[in-house]
Amino acid sequence: MADTAKDKDVIDQEEVEVEEEEETTTTTTTTKKTSQWHKTRTTKTSATTKTTTLTTPAKLYGKDLSEYDDVDVESLLAQLSPEEITILAKEVDPDDNFLPPDQRNSYECTKEATGPLNRKQLIEHINKQAIETPDQPEFEPFVQGKVRGKKWVPPPRDARDIEAEEQIAIDMGEEYEHALNDATQEEIIDLAAILGFHSMMNQDQYHASLLNKGQPVGLGWDGITKSTQQKLFPMDPPNSTDVEESIKRVKDDDSKLIDLNLNNIKNISDEKLEQLFAALPQNEHLEVLSLTNVGLTDKTALLLAAAIEKSKTLRVLNVETNFISPPVIVKLVQALLKCHTIEEFRASNQRSAVLGNKIEMEITDLVEKNSSLLRLGLHLEFNDARHRVAAHLQRNIDRIRKDLELRLQFRFFNNLHRKSTRIQ
Repeated sequence: MADTAKDKDVIDQEEVEVEEEEETTTTTTTTKKTSQWHKTRTTKTSATTKTTTLTTPAKLYGKDLSEYDDVDVESLLAQLSPEEITILAKEVDPDDNFLPPDQRNSYECTKEATGPLNRKQLIEHINKQAIETPDQPEFEPFVQGKVRGKKWVPPPRDARDIEAEEQIAIDMGEEYEHALNDATQEEIIDLAAILGFHSMMNQDQYHASLLNKGQPVGLGWDGITKSTQQKLFPMDPPNSTDVEESIKRVKDDDSKLIDLNLNNIKNISDEKLEQLFAALPQNEHLEVLSLTNVGLTDKTALLLAAAIEKSKTLRVLNVETNFISPPVIVKLVQALLKCHTIEEFRASNQRSAVLGNKIEMEITDLVEKNSSLLRLGLHLEFNDARHRVAAHLQRNIDRIRKDLELRLQFRFFNNLHRKSTRIQ
């Protein structure tokens, strides 16, 4: 019986120890509601896991705000008067995008509206106020040469950089050292230009050295570089060509009128242009016709297209800077196929800056059919059109060059044959 009592006491004691151990292995979590930050620290051991929450109290101007956590804000606001609420609203700027701007800022305008907004009068009033408002006087007048505040001093350089610079030395020999020490600034500048040291000199010094001129005065190593003065060229005089007389000479087929330049004459009427284009087919001496910036329209350009189809001697036609539409430009290029004498045609800078893919392809096809055109003055946007036109014009130039070479060879051998027959 005694042994049985002992065993019971031992079992009871073990049960108490197990209950104490279970209490130590429980997880203790302390959570405290505050208005600010919480720090959580977790400690892990082999037998237990303990989580403890540490709270950092919120402070304002060094005072603890935790005592105001349980205060009812609504009851405090209900105790304020309307004037106190207005003052409080002016001191608080809520960051709420859903509120209109007049409720989010602290400024309130108490003036009545004088009328609808007039932006011009408002800007004039602001400018007037800015001009009439006197400038704020300076508390301390400006004195030239007087240093105010602390003067900036550069930090000391690293000793390793100074030693590295001191170790850099180039041994060029006694002759070169003596020549460079005795050389003048002009000679050193000339040497720098020969060696290609462009960063050691300005543009005027470099060109003066290449052209073997004297160095400009005041542009040595200590001189101040100035911009080169632009050269003034006189304005081109206005075109003084008499339009009526030129038309009469074209009609009369004057043999001395080979080049007709009517560029930049803006008072040419459509009737005069129609007379000029009507006289072109009968003329057999005019070779160059320039009509740049004369106000050509589609109506007169179509008459020009019909005239150049029948022209016999015209080689150069220039109708740049006018008001010709892209379809009419196609008509002009198409007219070049029937006129086998025109070698150069220029029609850029018209009313429409962009011709378009369809128009450019049509012009390209027409140019590839033309065997006499050598130069084309048109801005083509697409690479395919540009490459095809350039390749065809180059083929025309090569073919004409070969024809000239064959003609020269034929004349040369023909002259040799004539000389040989005379000798015999």
